[in-house]
Amino acid sequence: MQQSLKPVSEMELSDMVAAAEGPLEIIGTGTKRSLGRPVQAAATLDMSGFTEVIAYEPEELILEVGAGARLSEVEQMIGAKGQQLAFEPPDWSALLGSAHGGTVGGLVSCNLSGPRRIKAGAVRDHMLGLRGVTGTGEIFKAGARVVKNVTGYDLAKLLTGSYGTLAVLTSVILKVLPAPETEETVVLTDLEDESAVKAMSLAMQSSCEVSAAAFVPGEAVYLRLEGIAPSVASRRDQLARSLGRPIEVLAAKSSAAQWRSIRDGAAFADRPDHPLWRLSVTPSEAPRLVRTLRERLDIRYLFDWAGGLVWLEVPPAPDASAALLRQELASGHATLIRAAEAVRATVEVFQPQPAALAGLSARVKDSFDPRHIFNPGRMYRGQ
Repeated sequence: MQQSLKPVSEMELSDMVAAAEGPLEIIGTGTKRSLGRPVQAAATLDMSGFTEVIAYEPEELILEVGAGARLSEVEQMIGAKGQQLAFEPPDWSALLGSAHGGTVGGLVSCNLSGPRRIKAGAVRDHMLGLRGVTGTGEIFKAGARVVKNVTGYDLAKLLTGSYGTLAVLTSVILKVLPAPETEETVVLTDLEDESAVKAMSLAMQSSCEVSAAAFVPGEAVYLRLEGIAPSVASRRDQLARSLGRPIEVLAAKSSAAQWRSIRDGAAFADRPDHPLWRLSVTPSEAPRLVRTLRERLDIRYLFDWAGGLVWLEVPPAPDASAALLRQELASGHATLIRAAEAVRATVEVFQPQPAALAGLSARVKDSFDPRHIFNPGRMYRGQ
C-alpha cells in the first residue's frame, strides 16, 4: 500500500520532500491521475489541503489560489463578479471517470485549455506566477500579482504543463478577464471535412471575432460569437454574408451547452474502453489525416480550434494505434488522453521528442528535481 503524505503548509511540504527516500506521486484530488504514463512510487504527496483563496482582486483582474483549490469553486467565485478564466478550462470528469473537474493545480500542471484557446490563448498565457517546492525541498516563487512584473514570468510558464515532474506547486497566480455579456453560435450544416475546415478558416480570418470554431461530423460546423448583444448580432449578420451560405443560430443558453459538450469531449464519454487521442495539427492537414486513418481504423473524431485540434477515438489495441497515428502525422503532436493503464505504461503518451529537445528536457528536470523523485516517468521514460 502506498504511503500518503498530506502537508498543510509549505514548510511541512519542504521538510517532507527533503526527507523523501524514494519517488513521490503528486496528486490533488486525483482526477487527472490517468493522464500521462503511470507513476511507480512508494508514496503519494497529497496537495488537496492547499485550498486557500490567497488573493482575489477583481478590479486588477488578478487571482491567487492554493494549488488544491477546486476549479468549480474558483469559477463560481469569479463568475459571481462577472469574470472568467478566458482559456475555458475543460471538465474531463465524465471522460476520465472522475468525481469532479479537479483542482487549479492539476489544471495548470496539465496545461488544459478549451475551445477559446484559439482566441484567448492557453493556460500558460494566463499564468502570472506561482509558488512551489523543488525536488531538493527548496521553496521558491516566480512572478507576482502585478501584470507588469516580469520577474520569474518565464519560469511560471515553464512549469505549466510539466505534469508535476519538475516541482510541487503550492499556489498559482492567474489573470482573469471579464466574462462576455452574451453569446450566439452560428451553425453550418451539410459540410464534409474539407469544406468544414475551409469554412472555419474563413470565419477565423474574418473581422467577426469568432471565439471558437469546431466541426462535429454528421452534425455541423459551430462558430461562436461573444460580447455585448448588439455587437454579437451585428457580427453574426456580417459572418453570414462572409460565408455566403444559409446559417442557423443557437441562442445563448443552447450555445453555452453546445460548447460545454465540445470542451469536455462529451461525445467520447460513452466508450471508456476506447483509447482517445488529441492531435495538434495544421488545420488544412486534418481532413487528410482523418481520411487516411478511416481507411485503416473504425474511428470517431471531432475538429476543434478551427481544425487545429483533432479529438480522435480509436478501437482498443495493445498500442492504442500509436504507431499508425504517428506514422501518418506529418507534423504536430499526438497525445494519448485516455487508455488502459497497461497501454499507457508501454506507449509514448506524449509526442516523442527529438534528441536535442529530449536532452534539454532532461537538463531542466535535473535542475529542478536532481533526485528524480517527482512523478518519475509521468511524461517520458527516465524523466
